[in-house]
Amino acid sequence: MRSEYDATLKEVLTDLTGAALRLLTRASEAVLRWSNVELSGVRKPRVDLLGETAGGGLLHIELQSANDPNMAVRMLEYALAVRRSHGRFPDQVVLYVGREPMRMPDTLEGPGLRFHYRLIDVGAIDGEALLESPRLEDNVIAILTRLRDPRAAVRRILARIAASPPGDRERALDELGTLAGLRQLGTIIDEEAAAMPITESILDHDLFGPKIREGIAIGTKQGLEKARLEGRVEGERETVRRQIEKRFGRLPAWANKRLISLTEPDIEDVALRVLDAPNLKAVFGHKSGK
Repeated sequence: MRSEYDATLKEVLTDLTGAALRLLTRASEAVLRWSNVELSGVRKPRVDLLGETAGGGLLHIELQSANDPNMAVRMLEYALAVRRSHGRFPDQVVLYVGREPMRMPDTLEGPGLRFHYRLIDVGAIDGEALLESPRLEDNVIAILTRLRDPRAAVRRILARIAASPPGDRERALDELGTLAGLRQLGTIIDEEAAAMPITESILDHDLFGPKIREGIAIGTKQGLEKARLEGRVEGERETVRRQIEKRFGRLPAWANKRLISLTEPDIEDVALRVLDAPNLKAVFGHKSGK
């Protein structure tokens, strides 16, 4: 996982309420404290998160943004290393936050061996409970879950951020802007941020400040109309992307470039062709091979 995602996710997860963490990890107990430990005898000597639970157990969380066919081997190595260092095995879970379909084994078997850990696709979790939480950290992590209406969810999260104290607001904006990259929601967040209540800390924010100032410079009415138009087209483009990837898998570079360049009428045409096209090139018509 890229370092900025890894660090931000760890920070958000360690701040979650017990209920929110249990929703994501399906753990049976709340975590009382998190440890920062070095492990010997494994390729990656530091686990992502290792916490002590209310019942005296250990919860080990690994974060993955890409499929690793050797994940089960890694988790077994971690389990044995934690056992050596702490005298007991941890309850283990991998939280998958990637965009591709999850394709990792959660079990490792061999002669006299059967090892299992929990493998959870965060994108398959219904995020409504996290959006409704009174805690800002729970709201921010919801950006990675299954959202019924991504734009409405982003609007709700940003409203909560805008109503928060300045220090919390700046941190949450940073976390939201980083995690949005895992779900390709940057454009929607930019558009919705431009309509946020104007505060000094938001205007000074590296990511959102320039977007808001641009909207002000264009003029409120014209800027919002532009945002609505661009948002609708981008939403249609992402819908078509999901339809294509469901049939043909992740888009290769040429197809992704082609999709990004499509105008709104072209997107509508592609949406119709994807229903019965025999292959990916046929989806984009005769120009797809260029």
